[in-house]
Amino acid sequence: MLTNYLKIALRNLHKQRFYAGINILGLSIGVACCLLISLFVWDELGYDRYNEKADRIYRVNSDINFGGKHETYAVAQAPLAAALRDEVPEVETACRFRQWGSRLLRREGTTQNFNEEKITWADNEIFDVFTLPLVGGEKAALLTEPNTIVISQSAAKRHFGDVNPVGQNMIIDNQTPVKVTGVFKDIPRASHFHYDFFLSMAGLEEAQSPVWLSHNFNTYVVIKPGADPREIDRKIEALFKKYAAPQVKMAIGATLEELEAQGSWARYTLFPVTDIHLKSSLVAEHEANSDVAYVWIFSAIALFILLIACINFMNLATARSANRAKEVGMRKVLGSVKQQLVGQFLTEAILMSAIAFSLAILIGEMAMPYFNQLTNKELEMPFGHIGFFGLLVAGALLVGMMAGSYPAFYLSAFRPIEVLKGKLKSNMSSGWLRHSLVVFQFAISMLLLVGTAVIYRQLNFIQNKRLGFDKEQVLLLGDAGSLGEKFEGFKNSLEALPEVKSTTSTCYLPVNSCRSDNTVWIDGKSRDQYSLQMQCWWVDDHYLSTLGMEMVDGRFFSKDFATDSAATVINETAVKKFGFENPIGQKIDQFDDISLQTYRTYTVVGVIKDFNYESLRENVGPLGFFFSPKQKSNLAIRFDATTDIGPLIDKIRREWDAVTPGLPFDYNFLDDRFRRMYESEQRLGNIFIVFAGLAIFIACLGLLALAAFTAERRTKEIGVRKVLGATTGNIFVLLTSEFTKWVLVASLIAIPLAWWGAVKWLENFAYRSPVSWWVFALALGVALTVALLTVSLQALRAAWANPVESLRSE
Repeated sequence: MLTNYLKIALRNLHKQRFYAGINILGLSIGVACCLLISLFVWDELGYDRYNEKADRIYRVNSDINFGGKHETYAVAQAPLAAALRDEVPEVETACRFRQWGSRLLRREGTTQNFNEEKITWADNEIFDVFTLPLVGGEKAALLTEPNTIVISQSAAKRHFGDVNPVGQNMIIDNQTPVKVTGVFKDIPRASHFHYDFFLSMAGLEEAQSPVWLSHNFNTYVVIKPGADPREIDRKIEALFKKYAAPQVKMAIGATLEELEAQGSWARYTLFPVTDIHLKSSLVAEHEANSDVAYVWIFSAIALFILLIACINFMNLATARSANRAKEVGMRKVLGSVKQQLVGQFLTEAILMSAIAFSLAILIGEMAMPYFNQLTNKELEMPFGHIGFFGLLVAGALLVGMMAGSYPAFYLSAFRPIEVLKGKLKSNMSSGWLRHSLVVFQFAISMLLLVGTAVIYRQLNFIQNKRLGFDKEQVLLLGDAGSLGEKFEGFKNSLEALPEVKSTTSTCYLPVNSCRSDNTVWIDGKSRDQYSLQMQCWWVDDHYLSTLGMEMVDGRFFSKDFATDSAATVINETAVKKFGFENPIGQKIDQFDDISLQTYRTYTVVGVIKDFNYESLRENVGPLGFFFSPKQKSNLAIRFDATTDIGPLIDKIRREWDAVTPGLPFDYNFLDDRFRRMYESEQRLGNIFIVFAGLAIFIACLGLLALAAFTAERRTKEIGVRKVLGATTGNIFVLLTSEFTKWVLVASLIAIPLAWWGAVKWLENFAYRSPVSWWVFALALGVALTVALLTVSLQALRAAWANPVESLRSE
């Protein structure tokens, strides 16, 4: 019997090639999209689970509200890790990282440096907390001595080739020798940090600091099985009160209780390491993390596209079933029972579904390289997992059963006499189910279109917003500080180039660079009531002109004023936070060393216009500039707008090679750095536009088939109308107006939902573009245009048909 079902099913597929092809193509594309996005979501949810103790690893987060600033940090105090190991019995072990930025590294005895960005200070205990398998060295001896380093396999290959690096020396920034004591396997891609070099924390003076008021160390703990993280939170709070209270009294002049009564606080919580990648975007993260909201969005897109494809599949199955009513009647007259008819319809639907799912695997495999490029992933089809194929088989059966169940059970239940008299056909011609499904399809398509438009409009707003500084025509040299005594000569040689307008040397730039958040207070005032958490940046006298910033009061630094070593320039937000009516001449204090025992007084000599030095997701915070004319750090070079950048880079490279052969010439542009801050939004927009296009394409495949079916079903009606005088235009409007109506109904559903989603997403930005009415009008216009173009061919073909052909048998 099954063989007979398959033969008839294949015969019907061959007979209805147009409808079967559209059904299979639409479903296969939908399933392929769902497969790809599902792999993306699964990968995102699996971050940091490679660690054997993943379920017991937590990071200490710091929630600080002080000095008019509330911020949550991914770092804690230097002495906290040791205190947790020694004084909290629920903690099995703890470790710290201290981020260090990029450094030049080379093998001792060579001159070729590599600019290494994945380098950090770390404790020996990282190998007890995280699963970092060693391929060289003894774990107990790693990172226990000053000036030692542990490197990854890829770093060992890059610097040492096939030579065993253990016991060899490396040179950092052409100055500091360190000994390689171990090699670890490369950290898996699905980790929230990726370092190639771990420097021993024993060689970092700051790591031995007893200060509990400075937060610079990413701190992780492994809790014992059965321990309650919230109980450990309470014990961390007790440790803070125990050790920080006397330091707060000395530094601020107030007790912790008095500060808490004023609304200040310092709270510490354990955060699961497996949640960091998707649910953490704090200050001082190791890397930019993803966002769980995007996982939900992509999951919804996958579900919607699969639903659109399945709706097409079921829509055409139910639409074509009416044309098979007489076949069903004849089968029942000839002795077929209901179970046999149900089996036949279900077999046909499952066969088409199976073909579509098989084709989807091929489409997904072919599209994988482009999808990886789109999402910045390295995904692959899990052909080695039997569960993958089990899910595909289950999916094909489920979709086939759903698509075939309606015509199977509905048609097989009618009596043959009614079927052969044509009563069933008139009964099924209302099409309310098909219309509802068309509405659902285009509502989803318009949601995706609006999402795409809103994302790209916000990105355009970000790129064109006045930031308070000029990010264009600024070239950055990241390793200039390594030139040492040759730095000033190199800087002077660049300033002599006719294309160069000005240069500045600083670690502090408005985009993705150093940050220094310090406590500052009004001189002569109580620290506990007049303190402010403020960014403190050390810059030279050319900083303002090089970065195109604007003064609103007073002046910027100058070498002509010897007193500028004790001067500061603050931004407008700092003026408001301090409450200065006349800021010029006011005096502010800040601590002079990490011990918080001494401080220096600075005089305000200027006020700079607010500029966005963080992402536009954040409001501008208080900031102060301090004069440091002899810095040897990153070099920013402003060049003339008419400059041909290629020859200029060649000139700068020649000057670089002349003073420092062997050092890599590494440069980038400030505007490129700015764009990279919004890579996740750019990627989201690209994904939206791709899958919005696919959703509309799949919906239109179904619409095309439905239009063809409608024209076929109404052939005689159209013939009669033409005989009675209807024009081609009348017939065209008759056939297209039905689908236009349902697209308009879909817009009534989609537009409110799209508006709500757009507003919620834009709330992530402190500076955002408005949600304009034309975005929704554009989405509706695109949907209507595509729908009309899709059905027009079938409508015109029906309108141009000779009525004699359709009425010949009447």
